Amino acid sequence: MRKALAGLRMPPLARERLRQGASAAGLASGAVPEVVGASDPVNGYRVLEQVVQLPVSTWRYQWDPPHVRHLGPMAQDWWKAFGVGENDRTICCTDANGVAIVAIQALHRELTELRGEVAALRAGSSPRTAPADPERPAGDEGEPTGEATT
Repeated sequence: MRKALAGLRMPPLARERLRQGASAAGLASGAVPEVVGASDPVNGYRVLEQVVQLPVSTWRYQWDPPHVRHLGPMAQDWWKAFGVGENDRTICCTDANGVAIVAIQALHRELTELRGEVAALRAGSSPRTAPADPERPAGDEGEPTGEATT
């Protein structure tokens, strides 16, 4: 595969990573406490807002065959939204994973809060205003169909 890639116009950093035996995408993260410096907390709700506003498109690198498509933001938009990584020309997979995880955590907190609010509202409502059973067709207030009841 490396021979096939040799004639393509790849960024110098990607070529160097291939020469070193690493993936051109740099998918492995060595983030462990022993090697990580200053660690700062992150506001997940702010990150989620940035994710929602981030332009995302499909595209291909100039060296990709015509049938290859990628999905994601442009590096400049990523840098503007999050300001993490090496520069405004690349998106580090570690940072992409981190943004995704933080956004998922924020969504989970929102969902948990909303479920609590819904449960409280349901507990305070009368049986007539309770939500319908999703298994029962609308307007079917009688016994379930099937065997006759006596």
